[in-house]
Amino acid sequence: MARTIQPDCRQCRREGCKLFLKGERCTSKKCAMERRPVIPGQHGNSKRRVAFSEYGTQLREKQKVKRMYGILEKQFREYYETAERMKGVTGENMLSLIERRLDNVVYRMGIGASRKQCRQIVNHGHITVNGKRVDIASFLVKQGDVIAIKENKQDIDAFKALRETKIVTPKWLEFDPATLSGKIIALPKREDIDSDIKEQLIIELYSR
Repeated sequence: MARTIQPDCRQCRREGCKLFLKGERCTSKKCAMERRPVIPGQHGNSKRRVAFSEYGTQLREKQKVKRMYGILEKQFREYYETAERMKGVTGENMLSLIERRLDNVVYRMGIGASRKQCRQIVNHGHITVNGKRVDIASFLVKQGDVIAIKENKQDIDAFKALRETKIVTPKWLEFDPATLSGKIIALPKREDIDSDIKEQLIIELYSR
């Protein structure tokens, strides 16, 4: 199954919320959700959104999270099934697993402006984990892992600019702009994830 080729801003309008797929543009007045916060297509001129059934609401929540993190259906279900086998709350486990994806960690460290850009950074081999190059965006980091920009890539202008940037990271990880490296100091918990996600709806959908 191919990754969606739908324009990023159209995806946000479809889900009715900002998915922050285009970096700084999403926080500016150019954001499509600021200029035209209606669903795309023939019903886009309607002033109200269609009321979904219970199933439809659950499905939309799953689609929203998949689009937010750039995950395909097969992989998303695997996160759910893994989370279900773990101790604790399934929904919280699932979100923790997704947050531990390398492309998301690179995004959370501020190395790229969006998860999509960070996925490309990882895929192009610009990132190391514990000193070894990792080019798999879905690679799951562990507590204690050291994430860094590959030494011979640190002179790329975009990475050099990070040294002059103040970066605020979630409390479960840290990033040092001076060395262009960071560390996973704890596994992410539900309260560490600031995204507006109703994970219980997704669990209910997969539990049908």
